[in-house]
Amino acid sequence: MASATVPLLDDTIPFGDEELHTQAKGNLTHPYVTFFHLFFRGASVVVYMLCDWFSNSFITSFVTVILLLSMDFWTVKNITGRLMVGLRWWNYVDDDGKSHWVFESRKNRINDREASIFWIALVLTPLVWVIFFMVALFGFKLKWLLLVMIALVLNGANLYGYIKCKVGESESLTSVTSNFLRQQVLQNAVSIVTRQATTPAANPMSTPSNTV
Repeated sequence: MASATVPLLDDTIPFGDEELHTQAKGNLTHPYVTFFHLFFRGASVVVYMLCDWFSNSFITSFVTVILLLSMDFWTVKNITGRLMVGLRWWNYVDDDGKSHWVFESRKNRINDREASIFWIALVLTPLVWVIFFMVALFGFKLKWLLLVMIALVLNGANLYGYIKCKVGESESLTSVTSNFLRQQVLQNAVSIVTRQATTPAANPMSTPSNTV
């Protein structure tokens, strides 16, 4: 939840006041933002997978992937989440030195296609890095394991922050999952009962008639 007493920087656009363009259904409202949302994520994964083809230096590969991960983290946290799905999470320190985490959700209309692209990339990328983590762990590639752990932390932080923005700060992820599962079970039970009620029961007294 946002705080009205939070100071804004001089060049900060108030959250929710960004210009929203209405376009035909299926078009992207922010094509360049969407491109960079996918570019840095995909580039970090591709460079990690193919770094041995471009350079034999571990330091060069390590620094290149870290730079891509850092640019991805900053872009997703400060730009793409704000414009593509109307969500923002951030931190500030008050005058007493206490740190506060803020999770904001804009109620304006968003582009459904952009939102789908945002969430798919946000969820799938950490799963890819989990696979890389398992490969590095069981392959005893300790130097690459450190790089993968950094990638998991950066990608996981954005994923957690935006999920908190989506479900609300006061509502825990466990309760959201429990409510979803409870709703699915209830819907399945109602569907089964309705199906049984509409199925005609067989009459045991009826006998087949033979026609000559």
